[in-house]
Amino acid sequence: MMAKWHAYGRCKNRLSKGIGKTCSANVQRKMTEHTVSVAKSLEKKGLIEISLAISGLGFKKSKRWSNELGIKNFNLQGKGCLGERMRRQILINKKFSFTKTRAFIFIGTDLPDFCHMDLLNTLKKLKKNDLVLGPSNDGGYWLIAFSKRLLSTDLYLPFINIKWGREDVLKQTINNFSSMNLKHDFLQRKIDIDTINDIERRE
Repeated sequence: MMAKWHAYGRCKNRLSKGIGKTCSANVQRKMTEHTVSVAKSLEKKGLIEISLAISGLGFKKSKRWSNELGIKNFNLQGKGCLGERMRRQILINKKFSFTKTRAFIFIGTDLPDFCHMDLLNTLKKLKKNDLVLGPSNDGGYWLIAFSKRLLSTDLYLPFINIKWGREDVLKQTINNFSSMNLKHDFLQRKIDIDTINDIERRE
């Protein structure tokens, strides 16, 4: 799970232009707590194991926050673009036994309508596909998942030559995989909450 600390003035900058820095920080906190709650409901059933990738905090404060959220596995996201930070999490988490036997799912914390069925559908689709993507309204994706088979490779294709923040991130990602014999599938399109307009679209 990719999560950013909800610091005043340092998160959801585009959203803060519409609702203010305090409100945008509170929105970020609520969405993160909601995402964690949904994921923990499946973790309790033994279906997944959560690893929190944190940005915006140092190690000690990240550990404290992770403990407050009830998550035992956490790492710092580190520097670099989103792709570099995600690939780093795969390499770090490969040290844990569960990543050697299971798939790997990346989920952000910008989805107020994220639910347990999203994760269940992802797990179901991974049984027949190497790659599962959850398209977002901004041209990117709110979830990306890799099968056990795909994790056994040197996984760099989803993260190279991507111009992050553009409206064709999803398309670029799929194009990167076009050279490989992979099966992929999609989840329902969702709205990432980045601006006041994203909130209005959901109403």
